[in-house]
Amino acid sequence: MNKQQYTVRQVSRLSGVSVRTLHLYDGNGLLKPALRSPSGYRLYGSAQLLRLQQILFYRELDVPLKAIARILDEPGFDLVAALNGHRKALSAKRARLGTLLKNIDNTIYKLKSKTMLSPEELYDGMPHDEAAAYRKGAVAAYGAEVVAHAERHLEKLSKDELKLLVARQKSLAAELSRLKHKDPADIQVQDLVEVHYHNTRQLWGTAGAADKQAEAYEGLGQLYLNDERFTLEQGGSDPAFRSFLSRAISIFVHTRLL
Repeated sequence: MNKQQYTVRQVSRLSGVSVRTLHLYDGNGLLKPALRSPSGYRLYGSAQLLRLQQILFYRELDVPLKAIARILDEPGFDLVAALNGHRKALSAKRARLGTLLKNIDNTIYKLKSKTMLSPEELYDGMPHDEAAAYRKGAVAAYGAEVVAHAERHLEKLSKDELKLLVARQKSLAAELSRLKHKDPADIQVQDLVEVHYHNTRQLWGTAGAADKQAEAYEGLGQLYLNDERFTLEQGGSDPAFRSFLSRAISIFVHTRLL
């Protein structure tokens, strides 16, 4: 491993992270320098550069700083596995960004030509019978008014914006499925559930609302437990996963929302 040491300004130039932010990371314990020089200057080594790389990857995936610290400080944290996970997530994000750029071009063209997306384009690829059954279950769980509000919000999104949110939801469920061997109360599980919660509220159209919707989110956990359609692509035929996910959501609600 490279034994070279880097000053905070050198690390800033290498990473693109401002000196002020590096000082902040030092202050909150997220990224401590390897040591300080006799003059008091922060000095970083290869281990700190690798940790900073992980921080930047997780930030790119919108993981909160406190959650990043807990993930990186987990005794069983596997750097190679994390890098493989980042590669898959960032590759998916790159593909989604490419789709979004294409959608921007199409939208600009449609606006200039004064044409609008049709309902068929908006919901392209959604099986109508499955969508109807899913909606019926949601109405039974949350009420018609709540479902209608979410639908009005989703109708304002572009097709690719909606696909991005749905793809993120599926990705989070897949990540949670890989953790089903853990205790649902485990910090790593709960941090991932928190990301899932925020993405869910974006889908519901209530991301900026004062109401934390703790009861509704816990109800979603019950739907995952009782109706395999809601987790079909992430192991709907696996009752153990559905139970794990429902329990993890319930713990999150009672420890972080209430």
